[in-house]
Amino acid sequence: MIRKVQIALLVPLALAVTVPLFLNRSSYVQIPQPVQPGMRVIETPAPPARYSDADFAAHVEQLKKKLPSTDFTIVIQPPFVVVGDEPAAAVREHSQHTVKWAVDKLKAEYFSRDPKEIRDIWLFKDAASYQRNAQLLFGERPDTPYGYYSGAHKALVMNISTGGGTLVHEIVHPFIEANFPACPPWLNEGLGSLYEQSGEVDGHIHGFTNWRLPGLQTSIKAGAVQSFRSLTALDARGFYNDDKGTNYAQARYLCYYLQQKGLLTKFYRTFHARQKTDPTGYQTLRETLGNIDMKVFKRKWEKYVLGLVQGYDVTGRP
Repeated sequence: MIRKVQIALLVPLALAVTVPLFLNRSSYVQIPQPVQPGMRVIETPAPPARYSDADFAAHVEQLKKKLPSTDFTIVIQPPFVVVGDEPAAAVREHSQHTVKWAVDKLKAEYFSRDPKEIRDIWLFKDAASYQRNAQLLFGERPDTPYGYYSGAHKALVMNISTGGGTLVHEIVHPFIEANFPACPPWLNEGLGSLYEQSGEVDGHIHGFTNWRLPGLQTSIKAGAVQSFRSLTALDARGFYNDDKGTNYAQARYLCYYLQQKGLLTKFYRTFHARQKTDPTGYQTLRETLGNIDMKVFKRKWEKYVLGLVQGYDVTGRP
């Protein structure tokens, strides 16, 4: 019934600007919208069951009022809404081949729940747009040139000209927030940073070695890498108060090691189930590794990391 009414509206308003809206997976319905001349077409695929058509329609209407200019395209890519000022085709490409791909793969591996509320992904075309519009929309200047997730603003804010890696990294965080709110920062950022350089291996999302590796190797050679007991015990202040980024790198390559041994998904799920009795994950980590002496494991892990090479190499899954 709703669809019939919407189609009927087209006849008397044939000259109006239209906005394509997916109401199901297989068809478009043209809905007249009072948009400003020159505003880019908005494309919206159907939402999942958690969010209704009405939820997304209302969200998009509110979002349109916030757009800094008419250069933006909005694409609903459940459970997110993607907003970008690149050409419309580029925004759709990011939405389908980065956002949807990452969401599907991460949910298959780790997460059963979508974020409780719709989150926006802002993709700004270059550094100037990123800095200017983050200030305009959120009243803050980014402290990273790549992008960040703001729980307060319910938004992922990206300089997409730096690539899609940071986007995949930040997509992890709202899913952790929804599924594992007590997750310690080492695992939250370890998973996020693992997938900032990722692809698909045997149908699974797979992190590859990346730019964090050389700095970690330097720290290992200098004897400056802390124990895993210390890493896992860090609170947010302790973890993020790390100018050299060693905490991120150590967490990433611990996750990378677990991935390469076929243990990462098992570890995550076991830790999630035991979070009340093992809030840091350290005991679950020990058990996952076979209850070995963690000082011995650290030496083994350091030797393993020193043998890695930055790039897209895969050392193999069992």
